[in-house]
Parts: sequence; structure tokens; C-alpha cells
Amino acid sequence: MGMLQEFREFAIKGNAMDLAVGVIIGGAFGKIVESIVGDLVMPLVSRITGRLDFSNLYVILGDNPKNLTALADIKAAGIPVFAYGNFLTIVVNFAILAFVIFMMVKQINRLRASEAAAPAPEPEAPPTPEDVILLREIRDALKK
Repeated sequence: MGMLQEFREFAIKGNAMDLAVGVIIGGAFGKIVESIVGDLVMPLVSRITGRLDFSNLYVILGDNPKNLTALADIKAAGIPVFAYGNFLTIVVNFAILAFVIFMMVKQINRLRASEAAAPAPEPEAPPTPEDVILLREIRDALKK
């Protein structure tokens, strides 16, 4: 029973829960970035460059006796190929992800700065002790 209790404490600690939430959000965020790249950015890039699919950009480094054109076929035939198209797509994904993370961190820092700039409410004065109140009453009575 002791090990089960230790595991329960570990599982519900803030760090483990924060990590789980981070992994889940990270996975969903990755899909969002994938969609941004695949559905928004790459069509614009293809409009400019005339190509939609960068994954088929390559340079054949060996002999291609069968005149294969599909990258998958070339790789399956064992022909050395410099396949830079997929790398370009991954670099675009990274650049967009880095930019989005930068904007999020910038916004969070801005929110933190505005919270820090807001004046803290003035703490209430502690109640006056009873003996001080009694001494003040005696003083005021003596003044009369």
C-alpha cells in the first residue's frame, strides 16, 4: 500500500500534472502549426514559386538508369539522392513555430509587466491593541 500511496502523491503533484498538460497542449499546438504551414503558408509560397509540394524537391547524386522521377521510387531503387524539399518544409514549420512562441512569450511578458506596474493595494493597518486604546482613554480623561 505504501508504493501505491507514493505513486498517487507523485501523480497528483503539480509538476507531473503540469507536464501532462504541457504535453497534451504541445501536441495540439503542433497540429495547429502543421495546419498553418500546410494550409496557409505553403499555398502562398507555392503561388510565388509555382510549386505546392516541396517534398519532391531533390537532386539525384547517382545514376538513374530507369529515369525514375518520384522521390519514393528513387529511394526504393537505392539511388543516392539529395532530398532537400522535406528539409525546406521542416525549416518553414520551425520558423513559424518559433515566431508563434516568440509572440506568445512577448504577450505573456507584457501582461506580467502590466500586473507589476499596477499599484498593490495598501495593506490595512493592524487593529490597535486593547491596552493602547485604554491608555488613550485615560489620557483623554486626564486632559478634561
